[in-house]
Amino acid sequence: MKMRWTIIAVCLLVGVSVLSAQQKLGYFNSEAIIKQLPEAQEAQKQLDKLVEEWQSELTRMQNEWKKKFEEYDRRKLIMTDQRRAEAEKELRELDQAIVNFRNQKFGQNGELFIKQNDLMKPVQDRIFKALQDVAKEEGYDFVFDKSGDILLLYTNEKYDLTQKVLDKLLTPTQSTTSPKK
Repeated sequence: MKMRWTIIAVCLLVGVSVLSAQQKLGYFNSEAIIKQLPEAQEAQKQLDKLVEEWQSELTRMQNEWKKKFEEYDRRKLIMTDQRRAEAEKELRELDQAIVNFRNQKFGQNGELFIKQNDLMKPVQDRIFKALQDVAKEEGYDFVFDKSGDILLLYTNEKYDLTQKVLDKLLTPTQSTTSPKK
């Protein structure tokens, strides 16, 4: 449904552009920029380290559950009803702990999602600011992100702003001593 509305919006914008030839369209690829930005790479390393730690803990918990289940399975015929019920309850609790841990760390609003937003938001803000600067300097009215949900069936490379945005991001900022216009 979201894709359909995006396509409709693009078609409307293109239609308006055709009617008013004074408007200038451009596009860029945010994924390509993120792959080349040092701070985005550092953020990704931090995220990868967290994921590795959490995945290791999850594997440890799953191995513990498996070991206890195998022990239970071997011994269930000689266990008393009470001991069997206790072992089954312990297995259910361990299984629930695994599910809770997975959701807490990797779930929709889990720690990974939150950490990813914390680390990537400043990077995304810088990209957006650089894009705005390039668009204003070059006189673009509309700029699309080629890596997003917008489906670009054809793109003319001369309107690709990816390198210009990346150049702006990688160029050290100069102190502004001249008055603003």
